[in-house]
Amino acid sequence: MSTALPDILHRCDAFLIVDKPAGLLTVPGKGPEKWDCLINRLLPAYPNARIVHRLDQPTSGLLVVPLGYEPLRHIGRQFEQREVSKTYQAVVNGLMADDEGEVDLPLICDWPNRPRQMVDHEQGKPSLTRYRVMRRDMERQLTRVELTPVTGRSHQLRVHMLAIGHPILGDTLYTPGAIPVTATRLHLHACTLAFTDPGDGTRVCFRSAPAF
Repeated sequence: MSTALPDILHRCDAFLIVDKPAGLLTVPGKGPEKWDCLINRLLPAYPNARIVHRLDQPTSGLLVVPLGYEPLRHIGRQFEQREVSKTYQAVVNGLMADDEGEVDLPLICDWPNRPRQMVDHEQGKPSLTRYRVMRRDMERQLTRVELTPVTGRSHQLRVHMLAIGHPILGDTLYTPGAIPVTATRLHLHACTLAFTDPGDGTRVCFRSAPAF
């Protein structure tokens, strides 16, 4: 098990900005084999580190980690009130027809197959994702797209892209057996994260480029 710290892009008295690698859990799962995670790697050096939001294990990118109760409360309230802005980059299968648009499909946990989520128009929670095409790869039949989740449902971006016929490259949970051999990971990265600094009240924005 690795104890290496993830890349810390910013540190101050109130919070850390961490660039989580793909394959690392945000918080521990069930069982000793899932103890290794971002928060457990941070706690020896930052014992007051707290988790206020998560990224899926195969997703890489930016996380804000509050340092202490007051920053946790302050930033947590911003998430609850949808005052935190996030964008992701993804590479999806197929050539998306529209340059931009949105996916407005309600989501719910697929309990017999959890942790999978699914679209459910009767019982699902409202879920909205906006997208903007960045580049189309005609040769490989892939599209690089910027995704902006307006809501923050579990697996929202992965399920919404799948629902419109463009599953994210490397998503073995939702499209097993249909992934090109060259896709060694989920091609989904949290690129930008903007919120109000709980220390001085200024609006801050952090960026991270995807490795794919």
